Amino acid sequence: MMDSGEDFQLIDVREPNEFEVAEIGGELIPLSTVPDNADKFSKEKKVVVHCRSGKRSANAIQYLEQQHGFDNLYNLAGGILAWSDEIDPSVQKY
Repeated sequence: MMDSGEDFQLIDVREPNEFEVAEIGGELIPLSTVPDNADKFSKEKKVVVHCRSGKRSANAIQYLEQQHGFDNLYNLAGGILAWSDEIDPSVQKY
């Protein structure tokens, strides 16, 4: 999606200290703050949510779908760990 220039939103639901170690250009909205920041997630375009391994982002997506009716959310499978393995090995794993 990045390579093709597709218009989408990338949200990182990790904690600030994790974001400082490794990031791929997403907007930081830690999982614990998602309920208070649901309005920051676009309903107009695809939204890719990621974390370290995919579990927290899946939880965020489940919450937003169930509580706020989102139907445009995608989990970055494997999170930062998979990104580092499969896309960009310069992204530090932790």
